[in-house]
Amino acid sequence: MTLLWVALVFVALILLSMPIVFSLGLAGLFGLWHGGYPMQQLSSALVSGSQSWVLLAIPAFVFAGGLMERCGMSHALVEFARALVGWVRGGLGMSVIVVAYFFSDICGSKMAEVSALGSSLMPPLTAAGYKKEDSASLIAAGTAMGMLVPPAIFMIVISQVTNTSAVALFVAGFVPAAVIMLCLMGLVYLRARRLDWPVDARPSLTRLGQAGMKAAIPLVVPVVILGGFVLGIITATEAGAVVAGYAIVVARLVYRNVSWKEMGRIAYDSAILTAAVVFLLAVASIFQYLMGVSGVPKLLAEILQPLQAHQELFLFGTAIISMLFGMILEGLPAAVVLIPVVFPIAEQMGINPIHFNIVQTAAVGIGLFLPPMGVGLLMALKFAGLTVGQHFRTYVPYMAALFCGLALIIVFPDIALALPRSVGLVR
Repeated sequence: MTLLWVALVFVALILLSMPIVFSLGLAGLFGLWHGGYPMQQLSSALVSGSQSWVLLAIPAFVFAGGLMERCGMSHALVEFARALVGWVRGGLGMSVIVVAYFFSDICGSKMAEVSALGSSLMPPLTAAGYKKEDSASLIAAGTAMGMLVPPAIFMIVISQVTNTSAVALFVAGFVPAAVIMLCLMGLVYLRARRLDWPVDARPSLTRLGQAGMKAAIPLVVPVVILGGFVLGIITATEAGAVVAGYAIVVARLVYRNVSWKEMGRIAYDSAILTAAVVFLLAVASIFQYLMGVSGVPKLLAEILQPLQAHQELFLFGTAIISMLFGMILEGLPAAVVLIPVVFPIAEQMGINPIHFNIVQTAAVGIGLFLPPMGVGLLMALKFAGLTVGQHFRTYVPYMAALFCGLALIIVFPDIALALPRSVGLVR
């Protein structure tokens, strides 16, 4: 009964337009009072929720992503992607997917990525004759795929709440993201043939070389992240510091278009976002406490009992729930409220923790871009000037491609585990 009242309070606060993090906090506080539980749990949660070294990577990666976006690195990546695949029919559409993969490495924030890709790619897509519905679908689907490419804040948070290695999760994300990227590119190729989308440009090694030189600056970031993790010379927190330092050097010495005052503003915004994430982790532990004393994990284990003999079905079931959470509550609340409840059950079933986390990361990323409420999708539609109803029919094939990629990751665990296993990060 207490959890029902907590849910009602949370929904009421959301309907009053209160930010999700504060809605969760006040609903959790109400749950402690209504259930007669010790109020000291709140202060304990605030302390324990912030005591993790890996969380220090969040402000560094957010700052680096914001600074690199302000420098205009997205434009260099767009030009490189167009030079790389633009000579294929529908190549401009494919370049949206490719640049979404690259840009996720330096951005870390899905909303910032939608904003950057929308402003950079919507005009050339329109000029090339792509319908606004397809343009918005390409940006939304590509950004959803990018959730798996580090550095993603969601990956850091989910590693914290499941007590797994953020480094292993980062390394594991590259190949699954590439699998979904190939599914999306295959769809784009088929639609290009059917709708007669144009070739973006003739193949040119000169253009590719020039674009590659300019894109080399932002592409250093994934090399540093993946290379440093594989060689075992940096942790996730240290990687954040290295990338942030690199972003400052590049902004001041190469691009020279960001002032110290603007850097200070980006750092301030990064600190605000980090504070919100840490506070979210803290109040989420109250929910975990309430669900624990209310017997929710035991009840959920009984409900999922029929699936425990079939790991794939269990992963499909939890992925669907994660997508719904991602669509309704955004990504981080899904991580801190849902994942801690189902993760122990997955461990008991013998599911590899990294595989489980990769599946949930992909599912939440897709959920952020699901109609009718996915906040990422709504932002992409805002750039295109479309409503959900106008866009839905065109978006269905793109959702199918995303689901296909997710299904492959679930059915073939080695897609997620082969790379981290090869470097000794998982067994």
